[in-house]
Formats: sequence, C-alpha cells, structure tokens
Amino acid sequence: MIFQRALRRELNSTAGAVLTTLLTIVITLMVIKILGQAASGRVATQDVIELVGFEAIKLLPVILIVTGFVSSLLVVTRSYQDSEMVVWFASGVSLLQWLKPVLSFAAPLIAMVAALSFVVAPWAQRESIEFRERFQKREDVSRVTPGKFQESASSNRVFFVEAMSGDATRVRNVFVNSVNPEGRTTVVVAKEGLVELKPNGDKFLVMEKGRRYDGIPNRLDFEMMEFERYSVLVSRQSMEAGTGRSASALRTSELLADPTQRNLSELLWRISLPLMALFLVVLAVPLAFANPRGGRSANLIIALLLVVAYNNMTAVFESLVAQGRLSFWVGLWPIHLLALLTAVFLFLWRLKVNSPYHPAVLLASLRTTRAARRKAGKA
Repeated sequence: MIFQRALRRELNSTAGAVLTTLLTIVITLMVIKILGQAASGRVATQDVIELVGFEAIKLLPVILIVTGFVSSLLVVTRSYQDSEMVVWFASGVSLLQWLKPVLSFAAPLIAMVAALSFVVAPWAQRESIEFRERFQKREDVSRVTPGKFQESASSNRVFFVEAMSGDATRVRNVFVNSVNPEGRTTVVVAKEGLVELKPNGDKFLVMEKGRRYDGIPNRLDFEMMEFERYSVLVSRQSMEAGTGRSASALRTSELLADPTQRNLSELLWRISLPLMALFLVVLAVPLAFANPRGGRSANLIIALLLVVAYNNMTAVFESLVAQGRLSFWVGLWPIHLLALLTAVFLFLWRLKVNSPYHPAVLLASLRTTRAARRKAGKA
C-alpha cells in the first residue's frame, strides 16, 4: 500500500537522524572518558582511538534498540499530530496494519542487535581487555610520561622521569618515592637509569649515580646514602599471569559450554537484547497516540520511561541469575512476557478507541468532510 511505502521511507530517514545523534553523543562521552584514563596513566595514549571504538561497539546494541523505538514512536506520533491517522482509520485501515511496515523497518535492526550481542560485542570486550592488560603488564618505567609524576600499578610507588630514550629502556633524572607496608618512606633520586630483565623474568630499574633517603615522615632519623648503582624491583614474572576474562568477553559457545551462574546471566542479557528490540518497536505503535491539539512531550516522556524501566528490569533479572537466586529459565521470560502482554493490552485499547464507528472518529471524519466541502465551494 502507498501508506506502507511512505511510512517505511519516513522511518528510515528518521532512524538515520536518531542513530547519528545517539552515536555522536556516545562517542563524545567515550572520548572524554578514555582521554581521562589516558591522562591518569590507566591506558596507553596510542590506544585511545581503538578503545573508543571498542566501547562504542559494546554500546551499539542498546543504541540500535533505542533508535528503532524512538524512530517508530516519532513517525507514528507525527501521523497523529498531522491528523493522518484519522483519515486512515476512517478509510478502514486498522492500527494493526501499521505493524507490518514498522516490523519490516525494524527487522534489520533486530538482526544487527542479535549479531552484535552474540558475536561482535563480546569480541570488542575481549579486545578492550587485551589492550588494557597489555598496557598494565608493561614495566612501570615504560608507562611513565616524561615530565609528569605517575603512580605505579601497585599504588605504593611514585615515579618521575625528566627524559626517556627512544627504546624506553634508559631514563634520565629519575625520582622514585616508595612506601612500604610499615609506613617507611624511601626516596631515590638518580641522574640515569635503565631497565634490566633477569633470567627469571623479573624486571628491575637500575639507577646510577644517585642518592637514597630512608625514614618515617615527621621523624628526624632519616638515613641518607649515595650510590653508584641501585636496583629497584619493578615487576615480577608471577604478577604477569592473566587473571582471566569476564563473562561479557566470552564467546557465546563458551558460555553454553560452561553454564555457571555468571555465564548464564550474561547469556540471558544477550538473548534479552534482540527480544527487547522487537517488543519495544511493537509497543511504540500503540504508545505513539497523541492528541493533535496537544503536545507530544508527555507521550515521549512516558515512552522513554518505559524503555528505562524495561532495560533496568532486564538488568535486575540478570543480576538475580548471577547471584543464583533465580534459575536461567525463570529469569528469562517474565519481563518479556510482561512487555508482550502490555503491547496486546494497548493494541486492544487503541483498536477500540480508533474504531471507525467510535464517536470520536466519526466526529473527526465529519469535520474533515465539511472542511473539504467548504474549500471546494470557495474554489
């Protein structure tokens, strides 16, 4: 039908605008976040672009869900605002007939959400963790930005390096402040230093031609010594072993092969995302009702609150499954069944109100006919 083609065309153009806006906001926030982490020394500065991309990919399923819902809501609401719906209802077009073009528009989005949720987002999470772990496993000296005080990975040592060689193995004008568990402070300053790797894999910072100050703050018994060569343990080989990946980074096949509570909760979340995309698009059709003489802000606020509630309730069930308080199958269906029943109820209600024989529809149709006759008479 003509209205279906026009509706799909309008849905696609609106979705493009909504998706561009959401991606711009998300990427801007991710850039600010990752740049802050790079400035504080938690990630490498050269990895910022890759990490921003991985973070955006992980959020892309939710972005696509919101895009499909908001686009459908805006387009159908505009039809109500411009009184197009009255004409279609008076012509015998049911609200159910709007589902076909809306679902045909949403089908590629739902397929993309499923692919991202089950395959692409876990890959992005693995890559992001690998980039971060690769930086954390580097020796403390190579992570220091020249001219800036920086804390070590163990949080008990502060480094300052004035300059560094191109291969990041030799440094000049080094300052190291360490605090042991008993509260004793050690300050070491040296003109030069280099990184040495021992046969057992331990890394040492070897400083040359410097001084060491050792003592407890606010006490006068500080010890001072000069040295020609002084070694500081930077990292142990045993500390470099991986700590394992989170459930969000595991492949879907790995989640199924190892059905722990944490893995099942992650699997529940991945299954819920495409279901959420489907039910929200269906809910958008009856929720889009708007009085042509009123505004659409209240309607949009209620719809967006519904999206937030749907997402939060899904996260709650995921958490309950992870804690072992619900089984996977019990936690999977209640929230989606509630969304389906809500959609059915809203459709039945709107179908009754929008019936061609409903007094409000008959009155609107009569007014439209009279206005057309008066315009034709003036012509």
